[in-house]
Amino acid sequence: MSDHSETLEKAEIARPELVDNGTDEVELARMGYKQELKRELGLLQNFGVSFSVISVITGIPSLFLYGLNTGGPAVMVWGWVVVACATMLVGLAMAEVCSAHPTSGGPYFWAAMLSDPDNAPLASWITGWFNLLGQVAVTTGISFGCANFISTLCTFNTSFTPTPETTIGVYAAILVSQGLINTFGVHLLKYLNNISVYWHAIGTTSLVIAILARAPSHQSAEFVFRTFIDNTGVAGSEGWGTRASNAYVCVIGILMAQYTLTGFDASAHMTEETHNAAMSGSIGIVSAIGVSAVLGWFLILGLLFSIQDLNTTVASTTGQPVAQIFLDTAEQSSSWLLLSERCTSAGKIPKKKQFRVRYLTMFFIHSTFSITSNSRMMFAFARDGGIPGHSFFRKVDAKRGNPVRTVWLACTLSFILGLPSLGSSVAFAAATSIATIGLYISYGKSKRFVRGPFHLGAFSMPIAIAAVTWIAFIAIVFLLPQANPVDSQTLNYAAVAVGIVIVYSVGFWVISARKWFVGPVRQMSVD
Repeated sequence: MSDHSETLEKAEIARPELVDNGTDEVELARMGYKQELKRELGLLQNFGVSFSVISVITGIPSLFLYGLNTGGPAVMVWGWVVVACATMLVGLAMAEVCSAHPTSGGPYFWAAMLSDPDNAPLASWITGWFNLLGQVAVTTGISFGCANFISTLCTFNTSFTPTPETTIGVYAAILVSQGLINTFGVHLLKYLNNISVYWHAIGTTSLVIAILARAPSHQSAEFVFRTFIDNTGVAGSEGWGTRASNAYVCVIGILMAQYTLTGFDASAHMTEETHNAAMSGSIGIVSAIGVSAVLGWFLILGLLFSIQDLNTTVASTTGQPVAQIFLDTAEQSSSWLLLSERCTSAGKIPKKKQFRVRYLTMFFIHSTFSITSNSRMMFAFARDGGIPGHSFFRKVDAKRGNPVRTVWLACTLSFILGLPSLGSSVAFAAATSIATIGLYISYGKSKRFVRGPFHLGAFSMPIAIAAVTWIAFIAIVFLLPQANPVDSQTLNYAAVAVGIVIVYSVGFWVISARKWFVGPVRQMSVD
């Protein structure tokens, strides 16, 4: 326990506000680590990583069908508002802790710093494994959603019919390409990040304006703000609204919003590569949530108002309601980003496929940065001995300043987590539940720490209590069945995945890890 106790003592030292790269390295040394990753990012890039991982333009369409069937427009609109406010509370609490401890380890490192010394190793161990689960599941949800989108595009004006096997193949190809970019193109990520920020912001706004301006007709405010739908019953069965209550449907229906507004801990995981990390990481977290919340609500409203026929949209042959909305408005509108080329006929997208290329590019950037964040967390956890083979996975490529081995570990684990989609019709929703549960459980912390430059003052404790309460609520809600009846095809296997992590982390801790895992390990000290 000596290494951990020394870390706690060093963490209690009064901290200067960080203003340059040299001071950032001193602060990292104060936490016990040497500078191994390249510190090349600024505030905009740090914000951009979380903003790109959240990515409302891809997260919302991924679960738009789920939202329409599980509560409908009313739950999608008002559930977003509730979730956005609650998520901001979580983000503020996280930002305060991130400012005090700006390290790639993020939540698992904070768990050690904010716990009593005797309990710190266990808290760090459990939090690390839940954070790892959430990170892998986020990558799975994003990349698998991208694979579904590609499969849908392939059906336009062709006879191709996607199958689970072909989608898995596309999914594997996506993960491999993202691994290659994060391995050999890491020097391009900063520039890709800048493009992503502007593309997401301008693209989302332009898209909403385009479909609203050119849609042949619009839904009423009554439909958008008050219509409740319960299509949670499958194969002719009654929905959960009948079997349980409409309140149950509303509660599980917020998954679309909560999953989309997930992954903002990416700013924390990138702090060892960010200048003025103690402020930039915190501002990155809060601003990514705030901007995404506003853009996301705007996008949801635009899509709902532009639905031409609800039944056709829900039962779209494309399998993607958002794609159907674009197709229904394509005859009247230009495509992505208000480009001027007209469609050749009703039901077709433009000849040059601007919408496909631009939307797919945003989806790909979204999932690429998820791998980036995922690999940094795994690298930090391996650096402290938290994962099997840690001595292998903690290595940083000297030439690229990049944890290449954990990049491919992230890709591999994400592929494995996506395999249940071969036999389950609700596997994607389950993966998003796992991501949400895993990450938000790892976000919940006590508040024992010395403040950094970003702090909440008197609001610190009330916000922390509210954040932890919300985390406990959603950790239970997203384990619940989402479709009725519950069978092998509709099982929410989030409970299985979370159970495996609990059994593994607790069981391995009791059997072995408690004897050697001491939490964050000091690799160096600062004079």
